[in-house]
Amino acid sequence: MSPVEGAHLIVKTQRGLEDVAASHIADVAASIGVRATVRVRPMGYLGLVTVEVDGDKWALAGKVADEVPEASRVLVVEAWVPARLDDIVRASVEVARGYVGPGDTFAVRTTRRGEHDFTSVDVNVGVGAAIREATGAEVDLERPSKPIYVEIFGGSAAICVPATPEYRKMDVGKPMPLAALRRVTIAQMIYEGPRDAVRNLAVRIGRAAQTFEVGELYAVHYRPLDGDTVRTFLEGLEEGIQSRYEVQRRSYGRPVHRVRVYVYDLYQFVRLRRGEPIVVTDPKGAYVSRVGERLADLYRRGRLNVLVGAREGIPTGVFRFADLVVDLIPQVTISTDYVIPSLAIALVSVLDEAGLLDRYRGKKQL
Repeated sequence: MSPVEGAHLIVKTQRGLEDVAASHIADVAASIGVRATVRVRPMGYLGLVTVEVDGDKWALAGKVADEVPEASRVLVVEAWVPARLDDIVRASVEVARGYVGPGDTFAVRTTRRGEHDFTSVDVNVGVGAAIREATGAEVDLERPSKPIYVEIFGGSAAICVPATPEYRKMDVGKPMPLAALRRVTIAQMIYEGPRDAVRNLAVRIGRAAQTFEVGELYAVHYRPLDGDTVRTFLEGLEEGIQSRYEVQRRSYGRPVHRVRVYVYDLYQFVRLRRGEPIVVTDPKGAYVSRVGERLADLYRRGRLNVLVGAREGIPTGVFRFADLVVDLIPQVTISTDYVIPSLAIALVSVLDEAGLLDRYRGKKQL
């Protein structure tokens, strides 16, 4: 018999908090008069606590979910079976018959620990097909009303029902704004100062631009600059973009847009983009929430060009040629490397409020 087999609750927590979570679970059990045997890191698996309950396991599960924030997920075990695919499918169907109805949606979440002659995907597919046939319920991988968890520990498998809700990054109805941000060009003033400061700031700016995958990034200037400053700033931008791009490429399940960097004179850039919407970020402008409709109207016209200062702001003569001057947060001078994130978040909020992100909801980013 597996050391975990016989547990009535499987609690998942952050690694390193197993003992803390176990202590609180024991206290909760005592407070409601339930006898519980709590074990941490069963079979050496980190981030896990198992509980054997002499009493109402659902009452304890609900209390733990309500009172123990260290418990990231609380699973109630409804069946233990040998870790063989046929046995798992059979037991899962029996659990589902009393849990999933024809009007429900469900999904199977499998975590497999140890070596087996099947994969987690095999379990999800096999169990999912059998439950659908037995109950008439439909599969919904994003927001199932009745998820079923299969937790496999070596030779034993637990069929579980969650006592805690699921949280997902991309919930139904959330806007997916990256395609909209591709229509944004950032014209960033080149920062001048000590070489280390120039490079470090440029790395952070490049990383921010790549994080939001803006359409393009211009490094702009309006007077002669030391060549070493320009080179250092551009190298920093490229380093920041590349480092974030590599993380995105490894982590995202989609193609990633790598931001291109260009260099131009500020005034020539304004002339180049005249006829397109131009926005200046500056504390002298109107608070962005007060001009949201105007900003949304500019976005409707086409590519949005946003000018960002560095140490010195954008020269005020340019203001006359801008369609809008916005202040991202009154009374605060935002650090140069925070402007792109602040702008992107504000712009996405404005576009969503105006309904301009509706066409991107629920679609994969390209």
